[in-house]
Amino acid sequence: MTGPSRKVRAPDLTPMKARGERIVMLTAYDATMARLLDRAGIDVLLVGDSLGQVILGLDTTIPVTLDAVIHHTRAVTRGASRALVVADMPFLTYQVSAEEALRNAARLFQEGGAAAVKLEGGRSVVEAVRRLTAAGLPVMGHVGLTPQHVHRLGGMRQQAREEEAAQELIRDALALEDAGAFAVVLEAIPDAVAEAVTSRLKIPTIGIGAGPHCNGQVLVSYDALGLFDSFVPPFVKQYAELGQMVLNAAQNYANDVREGVFPKGAVAGRDRAPVLASL
Repeated sequence: MTGPSRKVRAPDLTPMKARGERIVMLTAYDATMARLLDRAGIDVLLVGDSLGQVILGLDTTIPVTLDAVIHHTRAVTRGASRALVVADMPFLTYQVSAEEALRNAARLFQEGGAAAVKLEGGRSVVEAVRRLTAAGLPVMGHVGLTPQHVHRLGGMRQQAREEEAAQELIRDALALEDAGAFAVVLEAIPDAVAEAVTSRLKIPTIGIGAGPHCNGQVLVSYDALGLFDSFVPPFVKQYAELGQMVLNAAQNYANDVREGVFPKGAVAGRDRAPVLASL
């Protein structure tokens, strides 16, 4: 079952929470995939800095540049007609100052065509969130496991497992809401903590590895579709094995070419055009 056909906009998500409608979100990095996910009724397409790993072959999201996210956002916006397109702000594009955050976010809107941006962090980025929202730019927050802080966190591990850390996370989420964020991603936190945050916020929460109590869910599309096999987080459900399908198809194509089966009627050694008999 797909969602409604009308365009999804940032202010639409809070009423969806109020009505008890689950928000569906996936990552997208190119026009073709965006078009397919859009047709499937996905509500929100995130141009995630996860493109560093699944598209560029990097080990972390940290080297991903603003220009790279703009490039991929521009492609996704060409493919999506209904979904809300949210672009990740890369590492150190919003932490230096609120004014620099505004300049960088403006490029994602003006050059990339994004309809919203996402920032990682809680109270430490509230000033930037407040500056962006005051300028009329929709902002999605992101707390819990924040991949841009992987070195400080000591790896990709679950967060807010202790009571004090859980309370800090709740305060971060509330601060983001107060600064004007229209939604908050909760990544890799215990189910009970996610439930507590969701119940405290008026804006929706979107979980990834945060259990069933969030108002919506997001996955990296390459994980959900079985395209990225270097590492699959334990919370991911794979809805297809497209990686194996692509591998099989490419092998079949290679075999057909080498055996002269493709193109149809190919005969090894005959690469000249036929000579027409004279009348």
